[in-house]
Amino acid sequence: MHTQSRVFSAAVVLALASALSACSTPKPLYQQEQFDSADSPYVHKFDAKADVACEAARRALLSQGYIASSARSDSVDGSKNFQPTADSHAVIEVHVVCTADDPSSNHSTAYVNAVQDRYALKKSNTSASVGLSVFGSLSLPIGSSDDSMVKVASETIPAGVFYQRYFALVDHYLKVRAVRTDTVATTAAATQARAAQESQALPSINDAIPPIGASQPVAEQDKAPDAK
Repeated sequence: MHTQSRVFSAAVVLALASALSACSTPKPLYQQEQFDSADSPYVHKFDAKADVACEAARRALLSQGYIASSARSDSVDGSKNFQPTADSHAVIEVHVVCTADDPSSNHSTAYVNAVQDRYALKKSNTSASVGLSVFGSLSLPIGSSDDSMVKVASETIPAGVFYQRYFALVDHYLKVRAVRTDTVATTAAATQARAAQESQALPSINDAIPPIGASQPVAEQDKAPDAK
């Protein structure tokens, strides 16, 4: 009886140990990728053509101090440097791709990905070797110190306010462009209408020239018959 209880207790302990080890073991990163078809935080739809949306995306990055390293009609790349502390450095790189939902419509989709790279200062001391004829080669601590920035982390910025603020700023520049376009169109239409009115009010040079074949007016003195 005691033997059976000991075996049962050992089995329970092993089961609990296995469960705890399974819980403590982190899930591999590739298993965390869901590839869900629901709305992605890295995707946003705009009421504009793809090239117009990408131009607004470029202006949004430039307005916040990013360097547009590459800009095409359908994609934009930008980067910005940060110095949190004297011994650390960080870089945020943003990549934007714009695609047309329908070539015949003014709708497009933007895909944005932002990566943050972090660097830390690494110091390495080098000692100098001095050759002596009596003692041979000696390494003395009179060398130099080399400091360099080493990448210590690289991570895709997770979903959150970063992308929400960026998409809101792109929307702002699209609205500014729409207002500017409407103003230019209204001004051009008013200019054309004013030019049309002025052209109707001014007499044409052709009005003073009678058409070909029309009878010419004859002076009264030319009409009088000869006295004879």
